Amino acid sequence: MARAREARDGAKGLSEADYEELKRLRAENAELRMERDVLKRSVVLWVKEATK
Repeated sequence: MARAREARDGAKGLSEADYEELKRLRAENAELRMERDVLKRSVVLWVKEATK
């Protein structure tokens, strides 16, 4: 038990669960950035059309 605790506490890398969550969050972040960019472009086009 002591060795396992020491190995866990001394581990500097991510656990498998942490790695999977990080991977999922990065993918979600990328998707949200794309959606934001699409919305920004849509607003720009809408404003250009409205001011013609």
